[in-house]
Amino acid sequence: MAKAMRFMAGMALSLALAAPALAQDPTADTVIATVNGTNITLGNMIVARESLPEQYKTLPPDVLFKGILDQLVQQTVLAASLEDKLTKKDTLQLENDRRGYLSNAALKPIVTAAVTDAALQKAYDEKFKDVAPATEYNASHILVDSEEKANELKTQLAGGADFAELAKANSTDTGSGAQGGDLGWFGLGAMVKPFEDAVVAAKVGEVSGPIKSDFGWHLILVKETRVAAKPTLDETRDELAQAIEQKAVEDHIKTLTDAAKIEKPGEAIDPKFLGDATLLDK
Repeated sequence: MAKAMRFMAGMALSLALAAPALAQDPTADTVIATVNGTNITLGNMIVARESLPEQYKTLPPDVLFKGILDQLVQQTVLAASLEDKLTKKDTLQLENDRRGYLSNAALKPIVTAAVTDAALQKAYDEKFKDVAPATEYNASHILVDSEEKANELKTQLAGGADFAELAKANSTDTGSGAQGGDLGWFGLGAMVKPFEDAVVAAKVGEVSGPIKSDFGWHLILVKETRVAAKPTLDETRDELAQAIEQKAVEDHIKTLTDAAKIEKPGEAIDPKFLGDATLLDK
């Protein structure tokens, strides 16, 4: 037993001596590889990982590590092969890429600071404080191409014909016609004006029309009405956040441009030259 223990201890010592020393606390500047003297750091790899689609980030860490390192090595080799062969277009594209990246980086903290719970609540309160309760309508219609046809169907309805069956057999609105003319629930502004006006004036359960619109002649059956509930903050959060972001970005850009010295000596150039890519070769 003692002999076996000494053997295992010796093996462990041998392995420890053979293994390369690894940094206990790597930093973003820790060099993972060099390619012809160009360093690839852990920071380079972290940034590369951050830009990957989410599905790739779920790969096992060892697979992702190797894949990113291999990619950066290959990119470094390829970039070096072009170092002294950059065209004017290459150089200008790199300038634009850098400008675009930095502008996005400059706006990120502005957007983050602007979209807060307090800002969202304030925007929500301002948007809906004076909004009156709105009525929604659940209606069906039959659409035909002539007033004569519409009156003929209305007579059949007065005689006891089923609205849904007539819609299926006669409506030229194939989408709703297949559903017995059902249009579901909708609010004001969702339908063309003559149709909307007729819906508002209609009595629940009674057939209105014929009503003419740009689509033809309608027979309308309002089945129910209800008072639409005001949307909640969570339901409007994305829309409100987008508006807050846009205003914050616009205000920040205006502040910077107002303070900048901007000159446009070439502004009067003929716009046709914008499409002349041959200038990049001259």
